[in-house]
Amino acid sequence: MTGTTACTAAARSPLRTFLRTETGSAAVLLAAALAALVWANVSPGGYESFWHTRLSLSVGRTGVSLTLREWVNSGLMTLFFFVVGLEARREFDIGELRERRRLALSAIAGVSGMAVPVAIYLALNAGHPSAQGWGAAMSTDTAFALGFLAVFGSRLPGGLRVFVLGVAVADDFLALAVIAFAYSSTLYVPALLTALGVLAVLLAMRAAGVHISALYLPPAVALWGALLRSGVDPVVSGLVMGLLTYAHPAQRHALERASRLFRRYREQPTPELERTLRRGLASTLSPNERLQRMFHPWTSHVIVPLFALANAGLPVSAARLAGAFTSPVTLGILLGFVLGKPIGIVGSTWLASRLSRGRLRPPIGWGAIAAGGGLAGVGFTVSLLIATLAFRGARLEEAKIGILSAVLCSFLVTWLVTRVLALLPPRRRARALLGSGDVIVDLSEPVDVTRDHVRGPLDAPVTLVEYGDYECPYCGLAEPVVRELLADFGDDVRYVWRHLPLTDVHPSAQLAAEAAEAAARQGRYWEMHDVLISHQGDLRAKDLLRYAGQVGLDSERFRRDLQARAGAERVAEDVESADLSDVSGTPTFFVNGRRHHGAYDIGTLSAAVRAARERAVLAGAGPRG
Repeated sequence: MTGTTACTAAARSPLRTFLRTETGSAAVLLAAALAALVWANVSPGGYESFWHTRLSLSVGRTGVSLTLREWVNSGLMTLFFFVVGLEARREFDIGELRERRRLALSAIAGVSGMAVPVAIYLALNAGHPSAQGWGAAMSTDTAFALGFLAVFGSRLPGGLRVFVLGVAVADDFLALAVIAFAYSSTLYVPALLTALGVLAVLLAMRAAGVHISALYLPPAVALWGALLRSGVDPVVSGLVMGLLTYAHPAQRHALERASRLFRRYREQPTPELERTLRRGLASTLSPNERLQRMFHPWTSHVIVPLFALANAGLPVSAARLAGAFTSPVTLGILLGFVLGKPIGIVGSTWLASRLSRGRLRPPIGWGAIAAGGGLAGVGFTVSLLIATLAFRGARLEEAKIGILSAVLCSFLVTWLVTRVLALLPPRRRARALLGSGDVIVDLSEPVDVTRDHVRGPLDAPVTLVEYGDYECPYCGLAEPVVRELLADFGDDVRYVWRHLPLTDVHPSAQLAAEAAEAAARQGRYWEMHDVLISHQGDLRAKDLLRYAGQVGLDSERFRRDLQARAGAERVAEDVESADLSDVSGTPTFFVNGRRHHGAYDIGTLSAAVRAARERAVLAGAGPRG
């Protein structure tokens, strides 16, 4: 459940869901790689013969005939890159990379984090035929990297996940370009022109505003087939389709329409209204989020592990390992990942920050950047894919040993970085982890203590803003958490409530919000707030009049203000600010202006507030909204 979780909103933010799925899939991926090694050593001939089994699909005179390994590598992996494209598009549209300076920094770090490993590999393989395998030494495996990051938990800041993800997105783009242009077979021009024509059709459909995902399936399949025939690796089509799928937050008007459709269906549950309701519910989410939810679990827990099972197997013996670790292929890949990745990422980020005079400053500290460089040295999925394109026989086995060894060594490098950071004094450790870069501010209307309702010290370094609805049960569940948070952090936190009555599902919410504003006109806002949030099922006019007497208001004046709707304008201003901040449900929290994605239990909110407090102290900042 997230800060945007509401009586009407989804249970988890797209970015949070993506990260959680990636980290969970790392264990499955590791198990598949180990299974491949066991299989290849127990039955080497059986392993290879199985994956060389040919499978043909044909319709009339048109067909495709590939081995099982090729179906996995060029077919199923297309869906993996489709999900990568979806996530990249989401980040460009509504995520961290919507701030173009961060996009530029991620691109610089990603490109440099690939160029340095390639340079190391080529230096060790210069003059040898194995130099052609340089592409196997450059690409980060997102699932493994984020899975390992979860192992380190609170020892590394949450912002590192987004930094690693941004670097991995740039990494995947360049890796696919390398596959398309450096590791594709001889080009067949007519098929390539056909692929470009299909792409033009897809762009025209997107420009025309076609939003029905199923209509994109036939041209997507045609694009994949044309690229396969052209000699360009068809996995490129997956990334293209993902990037064409736009993302946007749930809009309140769409959610309200869905509520109306549900009421109609509740009154008359017919098949026609059921179909209309399903379409209405689907329209509240962007195609990007719907498709991510559909495909990401399959790619993370089935397709990528199947890819590992098909490609990670190799016979292992002491003599083979001894030979591999004297091979320039194995050493080039291993040193490229373990040394080249951290050097490229940390060095380019530092250089970009210096040359831009701080305009391209990373959002986390240099210690965290170093840990991220270590994690980025986990190369597996795309590296194995390129290795299978570049090598055969003994060279392929040496490449696989280098890739698998790099996974272990990169984890150890990151562990050493976290141990060094743990030895630093608390203030230096906080600066090394959090840095002094600015965070993205999602709250469109900053807190104004002369207007907003503030509970706690006005000069507190951390501001917690909640958009709430007095009739929303989730807001009722969050209220004791907020109280405990204020008690735990004392003078370090101030709390602001802003109104977002969801009138389509909570008929009494608007009147309750106006009642709170009527109480504010007599200096009793928080007293009325506490009574309303604790009596969510009794918010009729007669109940509100009774509560006015309980909190010591002038009942007659309160009645006049309520009848005149004296607080309606103020409530409307809060609703407008919610719309400007893309808030669609309640409760939605902002911590120092940054939208809180995550559960609103005491542990999760406390961690968010603690990190905001440490960052504010490092920056020497006053109160922030």
